[in-house]
Amino acid sequence: MPVVLLAGVCVAALVSPDPLDIGFLLGAIPPLAVLSYGPLATAVLGGLVVVVLNVPALRLNNPGNTDLLTVVFVAALSVLVSFVRSRRDAQLVTERAVAEAAQRAVAPPLPERVAGVRCAGLYRAAQSGTLVGGDFFDVREGPCGVRAVMGDVQGHGLSAVATVASLLGAFREAVLDRPDPESVAARLDRRLVVDSAAVRHSELFATAVVLEFGAGSTAVRIVACGQTGPVLLRDGRAVELDVPVGTPLGIGLSDASPPTGVSVSLRPGDRLFLASDGVWEARNADGAFYPLLDRIAGFAGDLPELVERVWADLVRFAPDLQDDVTMLVLAPAPPEPR
Repeated sequence: MPVVLLAGVCVAALVSPDPLDIGFLLGAIPPLAVLSYGPLATAVLGGLVVVVLNVPALRLNNPGNTDLLTVVFVAALSVLVSFVRSRRDAQLVTERAVAEAAQRAVAPPLPERVAGVRCAGLYRAAQSGTLVGGDFFDVREGPCGVRAVMGDVQGHGLSAVATVASLLGAFREAVLDRPDPESVAARLDRRLVVDSAAVRHSELFATAVVLEFGAGSTAVRIVACGQTGPVLLRDGRAVELDVPVGTPLGIGLSDASPPTGVSVSLRPGDRLFLASDGVWEARNADGAFYPLLDRIAGFAGDLPELVERVWADLVRFAPDLQDDVTMLVLAPAPPEPR
């Protein structure tokens, strides 16, 4: 814009048969340059403004000393502001890169395949500009098979990141030494109970679903803690699996009321779709809930395409989403060629 404005004023002054009183427009060029250019370019544009104002052929109202001093002062001040802005921009870029690296360390990208299980996930934080919020998922291989978790902690946004990091760390450790998904859920519950004990009047809790795929991924064992189980996609139909829903994590009832899981047999081509409350409870302008079971059965494509199509359909249905949105799709993978 500053360059266009400078060129426009010069062209208008040259082609007009009469002197034009438009020299005042040039005074806006240095402040505009601050928005896009660094100190050197801003200084060059400011110098060009002073030169243009003194070119006799342009006849820009024959500025006096006061007008020139004003323009020179504005140009010099603009150079200073541009220098400060450039330093601040560089600092913000560095801080954003560090924040993004830290968030990706908490929730690294999901691989396409973990042992005998294919994976695809999608996460959209409710708080703009963040990669991690109140939802979480992970898929890990351990001595007992492939285990996956998807959950939702109390609250969302940056305030929930510490809890998400704590739960994911506990899950990754439990994958290595816990014998079954029920004990994995109990470990997550204990982690939240311990974290809550350090905070007075804390009401920290989370909901989660823990899955364990057996040998050959022909069956999966599912444990639900305060959250509904996955949707089974089979033969073009979508069925919500009947999984007992236990108490949420962090309530401290894992000893008195231990989580109970169910085993589900899987066939080639089956897919398990897990979604957070941000999907199940999304509403349109009329207050109607998003009909996930009705919509997802009609979406074809591989796992990544499935989550992207559900996300696009969800945004069309409820553009004003206020909660974190998380989806995780898991499917038995064919044996890798040797």
